[in-house]
Amino acid sequence: MLLPSQIFCEALFCWLLIIQCTIALTAARSPVFCALLETPGFVHPTSGNGLRIGEQQVNKNELVAAVAEEAGITKADAGNAIDAVFNAIEGALKKGDDVRIVGFGTFAVASRAATTGRNPRTGETIQIKASKQPKFKAGKGLKDALN
Repeated sequence: MLLPSQIFCEALFCWLLIIQCTIALTAARSPVFCALLETPGFVHPTSGNGLRIGEQQVNKNELVAAVAEEAGITKADAGNAIDAVFNAIEGALKKGDDVRIVGFGTFAVASRAATTGRNPRTGETIQIKASKQPKFKAGKGLKDALN
């Protein structure tokens, strides 16, 4: 059985590997890096269903394949590593923590207050519940890699 510190070290290693693949793919102007930025509820302003570059949308399978190729590991191991990283980020966000990866970006939780809205069909006033939304802010390293 792995100790918590070993699990953390393995997750950190996997995350660093993913960042390395991301920077390499970004340098080649590949759209695969976009999949790393997908967080539940995140919608890019230029698309209605996720991140896009041009007409391409990257899915998790393509990200797994890119990480496996870059790291020289099997797709199953790459998939497990990516799942571990995403689960670690999700767990931290559920606890209310920010996840800061220097040179890549910051995942955070933003709270939205309850508001009053209108049903567009009936015009009836409705109460919109307070909610928490995931946010991502790109770091300088990622921004520089894109420009």
